[in-house]
Amino acid sequence: MIRRPPRSTLFPYTTLFRSGKYTKDYSNLPDSYIKREMRQVYWKTPNAIQYLDKTVERKKFSYNLSRPWTDAFKSFNAPKRLRKKVFVEPIKEWSFFRGDRVEVLVGKDKGKQGIVCYIVQERNWVIVEGLNCTYKKIGKKKDFPGMIMKDEQPLLVTTEVSLIDPSDNKPTKIEWRYTEAGEKVRVSARTGRIIPVPMTASETIDYKTKETYNDQEKDTTTSMMKITFEPKLKTFEMDIMDEMGIKEDRVPQQTYWY
Repeated sequence: MIRRPPRSTLFPYTTLFRSGKYTKDYSNLPDSYIKREMRQVYWKTPNAIQYLDKTVERKKFSYNLSRPWTDAFKSFNAPKRLRKKVFVEPIKEWSFFRGDRVEVLVGKDKGKQGIVCYIVQERNWVIVEGLNCTYKKIGKKKDFPGMIMKDEQPLLVTTEVSLIDPSDNKPTKIEWRYTEAGEKVRVSARTGRIIPVPMTASETIDYKTKETYNDQEKDTTTSMMKITFEPKLKTFEMDIMDEMGIKEDRVPQQTYWY
């Protein structure tokens, strides 16, 4: 049996302005790159002084399991192709992270526990590794029985999964609280036990932890991040004259406004 990543064209969608924080954290890509990849400009004024800077571009996008900077997302949000709106319950504090142990509350896998391996914050979705799956046979021929493809379906964090309390391995609701040291933590509403955020939540495609990351050749070093600019009440020309030792000895000619 072959397991593949979940497909993005099987599920409904929603309309939002920007991608969620936990959706893009693992990629470790800058926001400017993601914004540039998502941008769809329909019309723009010519680059001339007599025109105002006006742009007609897409403001709302339909989100699915594809990441916003991928070709699959661009194909799903083809230019001038609008999708039906789906209302998503807003969550004030996101509480599910990669590596969390959760219990499935619905479906054929109800009562089973698994690890969160994928997050789609825009849809309040998580994918639990090995649970809530669909199976499809493909490639069947006369001389070949075909292969079974496994797709993990997303689950809503609001009603379909629940975090596990590490003290008794049972599902529980959680609250965000502060410790005496001022650290913000997740606390089980049933037992009061702290549920730590797993280490895998801070992993990215580039490193396991920030402390173990090795600087690469093109990375910006700490010494280069030091601010050396000192603001002064001078124009650019005056600053250049001071650096070159040029003194202004010319006297401007007297003028009159009338």
